[in-house]
Amino acid sequence: MSVSPRPEVMISTEDIQARVAELAREIRRDYPDGLHIIAVLKGAFIFMSDLVRQIEGNVSLDFMALSSYAKGTTSSGEVRVMKDLDTTLDGKDVLIVEDIVDTGLTLTYLQEILRARGPRVLRTACLLSKPSRRKIDVAVEYVGFTIEDRFVIGYGLDYAEQYRNLPYIGVLDA
Repeated sequence: MSVSPRPEVMISTEDIQARVAELAREIRRDYPDGLHIIAVLKGAFIFMSDLVRQIEGNVSLDFMALSSYAKGTTSSGEVRVMKDLDTTLDGKDVLIVEDIVDTGLTLTYLQEILRARGPRVLRTACLLSKPSRRKIDVAVEYVGFTIEDRFVIGYGLDYAEQYRNLPYIGVLDA
């Protein structure tokens, strides 16, 4: 994969911030009495951070780390829990915050794990969705942007642990 000095901008910082604010309003409308948010590390941490600052009222946070990618740009198909939750989910209204939903395999695995832990409600928000890559139909109630099948970086998403710090969503061309 060739790396250009400044990746092509797919979604601007301003567009991301506007959409995150809209998502926060939708989420608060659906969860008026409090919410437990689980961010999927590492990619979703920036999205989650901006999102929770826009959600008024009671919000608690936790983090999980899953691994489904080798050191390249395609999924290995195997999902492993690298970091589990610090709290229980029994009876809580839970929102999974994910950076990108691609094949749907990782998110489906995560939803199954979390549903078994007894949340009252379990929904998912993702910043980016690539429906053309789906291998499995997975529920995502809140979608920031639907994008074409390109390799994206920035705003938490990486290539070989680089580019997470970009304030926009950029594209790396192979």
